[in-house]
Amino acid sequence: MALIAPRVTAGLPGDEALKLKHALNGSHDITVFVDGTVHRLPPQARDAVVDLLSRFSRGEAVTVSSVEEMLTTSQAADLAGISHTYLRNMTDRGEIPVEYRGTHRRIRLAAIMEWLETQKKTKAAGSNGAPL
Repeated sequence: MALIAPRVTAGLPGDEALKLKHALNGSHDITVFVDGTVHRLPPQARDAVVDLLSRFSRGEAVTVSSVEEMLTTSQAADLAGISHTYLRNMTDRGEIPVEYRGTHRRIRLAAIMEWLETQKKTKAAGSNGAPL
């Protein structure tokens, strides 16, 4: 998948990662200051920032990028970590909505993210011994 303007940042040193981990533990309130002004982030942005900080707190290197709203099937498959053929079959079955631009399929980023979230929940339910 071609990412737009990716930026890779190395993981935090151990002591800094540990401090951040303790600060994030049980906290869902993140305050952002931009040029000395407090900004309350909308839920999606807040969740993304918390996810980013959590990854840093584990000492992970992080790549931040943006993607186009409408994805090709190849881009969507790469993002989802599945094969292009499997994704195309899911769109044929109506499991993931698709739009056509001429004869080319385009998939909304939100549709892929929703599918990934469903997969994550299904996997979590399965690992907890709960019926699927």
